[in-house]
Amino acid sequence: MKGKATVAAANPASDHMVGVLRDTIVALVRRDGPDLSARQLGVFLTCYLHEGAHTVRGLAADLNVSKPAITRALDRLGELDLARRKVDPMDRRSVLVQRTLKGAAFLRDLRSIMTEANATSHKSEAEPAPAKRGRGRG
Repeated sequence: MKGKATVAAANPASDHMVGVLRDTIVALVRRDGPDLSARQLGVFLTCYLHEGAHTVRGLAADLNVSKPAITRALDRLGELDLARRKVDPMDRRSVLVQRTLKGAAFLRDLRSIMTEANATSHKSEAEPAPAKRGRGRG
């Protein structure tokens, strides 16, 4: 059926996760703080959630994007002091990505926002849907 959009079958678990993601993004957009793109957030979370040293080359490989795309994301994260770059003292051709205190605080806030979004989503799933009222003819 060329040209017709298909809608995936409902999956309560994935619908829940998408709802939590939506509520988290909405809360991030509404709050007074950094507004990160999906790529910037992906780079940030990779640096903060995966242990070990991170390089531009390694991040590009992990995320399957180009090194210039990682560099642009790191430029923005650096402007916001969420991450910083430092020349690798063992290999001066390589640049290491470092975490910052402000980045750690942002991650704490993000976790809190997601926890709240998850709790709100579970609460709304537990509540029965309001009964629909038919329109009377009169």
